[in-house]
Amino acid sequence: PKEYEDGHLPGAKLIPLPQLSDRVPELDPDQTIMTYCAVGGRSRVAAQMLSGKGFKKIYNLAGGIKAWNGETAFGNEDLGLELFSGNESAEKTLTIAYSLEQGLRDFYLTMVDKVRNPAAGSLFKKLADIELLHQDQIFAEYLKTTTLALSQEEFESTIVSNVLEGGLTTEEYINLFHPDLESPTDIVAIAISIEGQALDLYLRAAARTQEPASNHFLNQLAVEEKNHLKALGELMERFKD
Repeated sequence: PKEYEDGHLPGAKLIPLPQLSDRVPELDPDQTIMTYCAVGGRSRVAAQMLSGKGFKKIYNLAGGIKAWNGETAFGNEDLGLELFSGNESAEKTLTIAYSLEQGLRDFYLTMVDKVRNPAAGSLFKKLADIELLHQDQIFAEYLKTTTLALSQEEFESTIVSNVLEGGLTTEEYINLFHPDLESPTDIVAIAISIEGQALDLYLRAAARTQEPASNHFLNQLAVEEKNHLKALGELMERFKD
């Protein structure tokens, strides 16, 4: 539905209310579940239905997504999942994640030379350095999962895509947000949007994968994206002051 595509909580599973009764088996009754819709009415009914099915840890988002002031993602449920079939090994999962980080870092580095505002250029460089650090962490995890003796340069030759984190290309992000790339606040805002999309993609891919090790790494990557979002939020507040 367009409602989901226009904005949803990262990692949210789309189950429209009319389908809920038939799709209850897709949910884990031992997990904490939060239901939400646009303003909270339909999701309240959904929470009551799940409670009646024996679910104990059910919460309804009062006011719906319109009252939510946290990060959101956009796009349909399959956005970016062409990168993750659900059957990838841990090595393949980490390779894909590394390539997504590389795509975003390349974008930031490209912008360093394009912007005229020195503060904007410095910010793009800082964001690129953050992505490089994350790539180093992913490569370190990769080395723990493989018997291959690879240098980081050799590993980079296995990059699979020029898509940025979150499953879109640079042009698609720019066309969606139309940021002022000379404005530090706009730069941080688009970085937050991209990291929010990455969080959403990793959580959806984790839910899809059949491989326990891949599930572990995807959830670990999601935690890292949450940390990135927190740091970017703090950076945004400094620019606003």
